[in-house]
Amino acid sequence: MAKFLTSREENYSQWYNDLVVKAGLAENSAVRGCMVIKPYGYAIWEKMQQQLDKMFKETGHSNAYFPLLIPKSFFSKEADHVEGFAKECAVVTHYRLKNDPNGGGVVVDPAAKLEEEYIIRPTSETIIWNTYKNWIQSYRDLPILCNQWANVMRWEMRTRMFLRTAEFLWQEGHTAHATREEAVEEAQKMIRVYAEFAEKWMAMPVIMGHKSETERFAGALDTLTIEAMMQDGKALQSGTSHFLGQNFAKAFDVQFATKEGKQEYVWATSWGVSTRLMGALIMSHSDDNGLVLPPKLAPLQVAIVPIYKSLEGLEKIRKTVSGLMDKLKAAGISVKFDDRDTQKPGWKFADYELKGVPVRLAMGERDLENGTIEVARRDTLTKETLPLEGVEQHIETLLEGIQENIYKLALERRSKLITKVDSYEEFKTLLDTKGGFFLCHWDGTPETEELIKNETKATIRCIPFDAPEEEGKCMVTGKPSHKRVLIARAY
Repeated sequence: MAKFLTSREENYSQWYNDLVVKAGLAENSAVRGCMVIKPYGYAIWEKMQQQLDKMFKETGHSNAYFPLLIPKSFFSKEADHVEGFAKECAVVTHYRLKNDPNGGGVVVDPAAKLEEEYIIRPTSETIIWNTYKNWIQSYRDLPILCNQWANVMRWEMRTRMFLRTAEFLWQEGHTAHATREEAVEEAQKMIRVYAEFAEKWMAMPVIMGHKSETERFAGALDTLTIEAMMQDGKALQSGTSHFLGQNFAKAFDVQFATKEGKQEYVWATSWGVSTRLMGALIMSHSDDNGLVLPPKLAPLQVAIVPIYKSLEGLEKIRKTVSGLMDKLKAAGISVKFDDRDTQKPGWKFADYELKGVPVRLAMGERDLENGTIEVARRDTLTKETLPLEGVEQHIETLLEGIQENIYKLALERRSKLITKVDSYEEFKTLLDTKGGFFLCHWDGTPETEELIKNETKATIRCIPFDAPEEEGKCMVTGKPSHKRVLIARAY
């Protein structure tokens, strides 16, 4: 099965598309730029969602739901915001269809034009802040810590499944605070939640930092990001958290009475991750045989394949492994006994490899006699035969080991793809030959940033939180710079 995948060396982009389709994660739909997330892909997304949801609730957030349609006038209220999203908005103009009197099928009823058009949400700040106006009167009503799991639409011209689609699934947190300090602390807390999720669950190392002014979210005073490095040397923005200041509170006139009885505008944040994390997961770890999933996010962690000549042999194997299955399930490990008679064991092995199942067990009639079982791990593609007795503890330890190993490999790969560069010429050469992240001095001007982007297609990914103070010269202009920024070509 795996041979149907284009190799990463040959064509990384084609390998990615092949893998998304062949592993049954998603497929293109009849709607331009939109995808169908298939059950196996959705099962991985659900595992992500469940863990993130738990982390949000542990940090004091509650889920709510706001409308999909936003009155057009709301977008006019925050100038930067509308400018940032204007080019990608889908607009609803009518509310009724009718049969074409000339027999041309269904047409839009011209008499059903909306007085005010609606925008299908590209993000929900405007509708939420219009709502918060009703919820907030006094300091006693603050903070509001809401999150919404939803779909959004941004009319993208060039799409790629999971990484950039016109409609995508995400969560968006929207919080309201009495002070600037509280809002800044919230934005920082949430980017750290994302980083912890990326590293501990996705096994994907990330760099946290501030976006440059040009790269900030439309309407934000500060955007924090986690940036990951894919195997092909391109960066992927994997989650953002925004300190919005009082911009949206002023736009929607959301004021509160302080303890001293003064009227003040509320401070805001918003933060989100999307199904783009699925793209990050695929590209961080997978290989030419298929997906490699971290055990914590694998819908199926252990697959057991019986190898038998007769139905009697199958029943003996089933009986023998039933105790093991019970013990694995009791330990919270998802396991499946694959007794389908429509496929041969070799086909099943290749299929589980393609789908990234972390551990595969095989038991044949000789294993029955010897009291053994074959254990194969997906990350290293190695196999060993072990006694069946007590193998459940080994599998538990093995799953933890696979999670750690996948992270370690991704971290090692990323370390090799971080280069300090001082000259613009060297930067341009290495960008084409090596790729990856570059730590460079930049003079802090949007003009220089724009020049780098236009000449090299690389962008400033972030100013890392842990970037040390260091006197240097901008690699392009030679003007003074006080710390290095992270630059890369990105998805």
